[in-house]
Amino acid sequence: MPNVAAFLSYVFITTFTPGPNNIMSMSNASRYGFLKSLPFNIGIFFGFLVILALSSLFSVSLYNVIPSIKPVMTVVGAVYILWLAWKTYHSKPHDSSGSGEKQTNTITAGLLLQFVNPKVILYSITTLSTFVVPYYSSIPVVIAFAVFLAFVGFVSTCCWSLFGSVFQRFLHSHQKLINSAMALLLVYCAVSLFL
Repeated sequence: MPNVAAFLSYVFITTFTPGPNNIMSMSNASRYGFLKSLPFNIGIFFGFLVILALSSLFSVSLYNVIPSIKPVMTVVGAVYILWLAWKTYHSKPHDSSGSGEKQTNTITAGLLLQFVNPKVILYSITTLSTFVVPYYSSIPVVIAFAVFLAFVGFVSTCCWSLFGSVFQRFLHSHQKLINSAMALLLVYCAVSLFL
C-alpha cells in the first residue's frame, strides 16, 4: 500500500501550483467570467483524464520509453507554453466579437493543451508509476485513481478560475500588469522544463 500522506500531498501540491492549466484558467475567467471559463476547464478535465488513462494502462512501457520521448515533448511543450505566454501578454480583457473566446476558452483548447503540456504528462506518469502501479494491478482500480486525479485537476483549475473571476475588476483595471505577470509565469513554466 502506498504512503497515502505522501501521495495526497504530492497530488495536491503539484496540481494546485501554477502551471499552464491553472494560469490559463485564471486568465480565461478574468476575461470572460467564471461560468464562461468552464468549457476550457471541462476540456482540461477530459484531456487530463485521457492522459491519465493512457498513463495508467501503459505506465510501465511509457516509463521505459520516456527518456527518448521526453526531450521532444519538452521542446514541443515549451514552445506551446511560450505561445500561450505571448497570447496572454497581448490579450484584451474581453473581445466583444467573441473571437478571443473561441481561440482560448473552449473545450477543445483545454483538451488539446493536455497533449502538449509536459507538466501533465510527466505528472501522470510519475504519480501513477510511483504511487499506484507498484501497489495495484487491477485495471478498474488504476482507472479509478486516474478519475480521482483528473477530478483533483478539475477542482484546481476551477479554483484558479474562481480567483480570476472574483478579482475580475481588479484584474481588468491592472490588465497590462496582470497579463505581464501571467505571461512571465508561463515563460517560467516553459524555462523550468529545461532546468
